Amino acid sequence: MNVLIAGGSGFLGLALTKSLLLDGHKVFILTRGSSVIEGAQAVHWDAKTTSGWGSLVNQVNVIIHLAGRTLASWPWTASTKRDFHDSRILPGLALAKAVLEATHRPSLFIQASGINHYGLQGELADESTPPGTDFLAQLTVEWEAATKSVEELGVRRFVIRSAVVLAKDGGLLSLMALPIKLFAGGPLGSGKHAMPWIHIKDWVGGVRYLIENETAHGVYNLIAPTPISNAEFNRTLASIIHRPYWFPTPAYLLRIILGEMSVLIVAGRFAQPKRLIQSGYRFQFDGAREALSDLFG
Repeated sequence: MNVLIAGGSGFLGLALTKSLLLDGHKVFILTRGSSVIEGAQAVHWDAKTTSGWGSLVNQVNVIIHLAGRTLASWPWTASTKRDFHDSRILPGLALAKAVLEATHRPSLFIQASGINHYGLQGELADESTPPGTDFLAQLTVEWEAATKSVEELGVRRFVIRSAVVLAKDGGLLSLMALPIKLFAGGPLGSGKHAMPWIHIKDWVGGVRYLIENETAHGVYNLIAPTPISNAEFNRTLASIIHRPYWFPTPAYLLRIILGEMSVLIVAGRFAQPKRLIQSGYRFQFDGAREALSDLFG
């Protein structure tokens, strides 16, 4: 199988690429640099047009759109928020155009998105829940829409709405654990809001499972099946790395320090991976304690 990944140099792309290469698949990485993981082939692009790489689509079976600037970019200025948008939507439009212009189209297109699609409040969400109205939710709406046109060309497509991916190297876990390691850990804000997470092995496993399941299409939440609050997640993490669990950090203080970015840690809606479970996928880590013990053990 030949796989083309946009955003393949990020930590999720690297993890997925390693898994694909181990199974003997050929991986092309669309990148604005030149360095990619050994075994994969770097393909230069500007993340805006099909110039210089578009014909490659004729050679691949699967396209995966993971491109997008990390939301953990402080502060969220107007310029930063435009970059969040452009770094997701423009590559998506370019990928969709390449599929349109191809003489031999891929059989599958995978579109990344975020679990924050469902907004900051409400009852337990699943894939059928309407999007929220806040900035992050509407960003996912546009991100997903940028490549929807490939479905009209007969290409199977599914969308993965990912929670925070927990990994030893890369991602947000090391930053999340830092206050606790420095003996300053506790709930953030009220601590009652959701802490959406998934272990890196289940993120890769879920994506690989859906690739191989030829009936998979539409939206899938990539999130651990056992909901947990921010307070309980931090308490669990503190116990695993043998640190005290202190008083909460006031939400108003986090809003003063982080501005709009504070929604990432003081707000969040509970969600479940309903369609992924119904499809038959079995999680390796369905509880936070098991996942964190694996990563810190």
